[in-house]
Amino acid sequence: MFIAAAERRVMFRIFAAILLTGLSFVALFPFVALLLASFKSASELMRFGLNLRLDFDVLSLKNYLYLFTEQGKIYWTWYKNSLLITLLFTAVSLFFSSLVGYALAVYNFKGKNTVLFLVLFLMMIPLEILMLPLFEEMIAFRLVDTYWGVIVPFAVSPFAVFFFRQYAVSLPRELLDAARIDGCSEFGIYLRIMSPLMIPAFGAMGILQALHSWNNFLWPLVVLRTDEMFTLPIGLAGLLTPYGNNYDVLISGAVLTVVPIIILFFLFQRYFISGLTIGAVKE
Repeated sequence: MFIAAAERRVMFRIFAAILLTGLSFVALFPFVALLLASFKSASELMRFGLNLRLDFDVLSLKNYLYLFTEQGKIYWTWYKNSLLITLLFTAVSLFFSSLVGYALAVYNFKGKNTVLFLVLFLMMIPLEILMLPLFEEMIAFRLVDTYWGVIVPFAVSPFAVFFFRQYAVSLPRELLDAARIDGCSEFGIYLRIMSPLMIPAFGAMGILQALHSWNNFLWPLVVLRTDEMFTLPIGLAGLLTPYGNNYDVLISGAVLTVVPIIILFFLFQRYFISGLTIGAVKE
């Protein structure tokens, strides 16, 4: 009986490994096809489309070399804009969202449940409803066609606030009392004691917020006006026009946009996994 049970477990693991490997290949197919297409000419793409066909006669570095010429200079301007906006947005969002989430988890004050309800309610409101009033605010504050016009309206994310709140619920309250006895201020308690304990939450939410900002298309499209201020999603989308498509920059440029996110994930994947699991604590 025990041998049969052990054999079933082994067979199940083998089947699961085969299934997950197959699903991994399916998930990787679009990126692999895009990577191969970045080494092909535009005429080759128009003839055969995206595929996994390896033909070394048509593969070349021409598309990538084009990005480093004077014609491809605007692409690196978009890249710089995306990097700066992502870094600023992630830093501001993590700081303020963690502060709000920490306060909702640790302190008891009048209207606390109302604030938490509003946070959950805002998570259900689509961007399209808020876009017009937010744009009017950006005009009033003269933030149109600026980095801060993209960053400020969504710097404090309801999802991030709720995530940090759920994580901070599990923090030991004894440390709060000990720090207060030692004379530490409330902000000092958060910054010096509680923030280091929330590193997994910062890692997980940092990846999610950076990914959201890096791929954000609709709101930057509304706020940004000039080519020199465009982010990568807007700039690359603008290469497809009724008058011609610049696949030389589009395909190779799209491949290079994945590099920062891959680096970010590999740097913080340990915190990402632990932050998502520990952050799901219930009261």
